[in-house]
Amino acid sequence: MISVSPFEGSAVEWDAFIATQAEATFCHLGAWREVMRDVMGHRADYLVAREPGGALVGALPLVRVKSPILGHFLVSMPFLNAGGPLGSTEAQEALVNAAAEQARRTRADLLELRSRSVVPGGLRVSGRKITVHLPLPDTSEALWTSLPGKLRSQVRRPQKEGFTVRFGLEECDAFYGVFAQNMRVLGTPVLSRKLFQQLVKLFPDNVEFAVVYHGEIPIAAGCGFRYRSEFELTWASSLREYNKQAPNMLLYWSLMERMTKLGIKTFDFGRCSPDSGTHAFKKQWGGHDVALPWAQWSERAVDSTPSPNKGLYRYAVAAWQRLPLAVTNAVGPFIAKRLP
Repeated sequence: MISVSPFEGSAVEWDAFIATQAEATFCHLGAWREVMRDVMGHRADYLVAREPGGALVGALPLVRVKSPILGHFLVSMPFLNAGGPLGSTEAQEALVNAAAEQARRTRADLLELRSRSVVPGGLRVSGRKITVHLPLPDTSEALWTSLPGKLRSQVRRPQKEGFTVRFGLEECDAFYGVFAQNMRVLGTPVLSRKLFQQLVKLFPDNVEFAVVYHGEIPIAAGCGFRYRSEFELTWASSLREYNKQAPNMLLYWSLMERMTKLGIKTFDFGRCSPDSGTHAFKKQWGGHDVALPWAQWSERAVDSTPSPNKGLYRYAVAAWQRLPLAVTNAVGPFIAKRLP
């Protein structure tokens, strides 16, 4: 009999098990528990499955995001694109059942397990998000020649105008400056600067920052994670006033080139909605769609976490876009941390 209980061990013990799992992602790493608890202010209900002898055979990072206005959600993992249950089929099923029971007992509006594959347990599957994967060749030269001529010319345009790209943990603040401005333009509350500073501290070997500069002005930026043979570009932004120079094309190409040189084999463009403009942008690089079969349970037929593109939130977008940047940067993180 497999039993499920709260995980009370260290991040080292957690990561030792995660390292044995073929489907593990950077979203499963133990340090995220500290991020969710200490930076985002959420309760981290991490669960483990054990055999009768106590051996660990399954793990599920689970985070409670609760707001009296926006709702009550159990998510694995909030703000990220993966993090569902790991372990044997029996262990995963036990973890899924335990998570659903916890959602039922605490009257959560929605349980959402963001797994990359369908999990056992019979929960409904959401198809509202997908991602795009691009296999990377052995050399950046081969990658360059595989791109359509139109894309190569769009990458060359900012290069000819003297735009440059810088990489490294020290680019965190420059990234955040671009990211915060772009979120305000989109009418979306921005995540906190402290979150990204903690990523630098806790994931120095995994997190990657890239910033496109015009002179000394940062105008496009991305933040993603390397893990095993994959890289996911989790957040990317560019300043609208530079759209004609296509700095975002240089950003994506430079990250693909860098990952190729580092031996990464898959470039994950991050989640998007099917058939959206963002989806079309990602597909143009030659990748293929990958389903994100997130498992859900809800007593109230809730089918998604809060989104700025749905319901009453749409009316708040226009007002948010008119606010000064200093205001959105100060207030945004308090709202964003409740939008998992």
